[in-house]
Amino acid sequence: MERRGRGAKPSPSPAPQLQPPPRKDRKPSMFEREAYTQILKERLRDSIHDVQYVEPPFDDSIADLGKEWRSALAKLKFANSYRMEPLKKFQAHSVETKVQQILTENLKDVKYDDKVFSRMSLDLADRILSAVKEFGYQRYKFIIKVLFIQKTGQAIHIASRWIWDAAWDSWVAAKHETETHVALALVFALFRE
Repeated sequence: MERRGRGAKPSPSPAPQLQPPPRKDRKPSMFEREAYTQILKERLRDSIHDVQYVEPPFDDSIADLGKEWRSALAKLKFANSYRMEPLKKFQAHSVETKVQQILTENLKDVKYDDKVFSRMSLDLADRILSAVKEFGYQRYKFIIKVLFIQKTGQAIHIASRWIWDAAWDSWVAAKHETETHVALALVFALFRE
């Protein structure tokens, strides 16, 4: 047993051996022909891209680069644009006329029946949604509400609340009225960044 007093040096203990970190394999250069598609796949694995033109890094044609190059290009769909505003702003007046036209065409000779209108409201909402999507507003989310109200001499007030961006979000209301019912279609256009 070893005694230590004041000023005594501690006995040397064996120093722990530090292992060097395991050596990583060299990543292939992007200028190596075979490695270019692999690098593209690694970098773009979880992202969606909209690429209009990709210039190959080689002087050869794309046909010479093989099937891997074509399959890597085929997966590219959307590029991150960091766009904070739409390319085409939602135009309420043109959408309103189209929605009004759809309501008029589908409900001109219809009498109130709650069983028929439950199915018809879903059908009209789908038709309105497909018609609004034809306008080509990109990055807008559309919410369609179709309400059928039987006329029995009552007064009705309808309200909606949304978290709203006044610069880009908008809404449209179209109404079709007959002797027996009132049909109201609401279209909310919400811009998604």
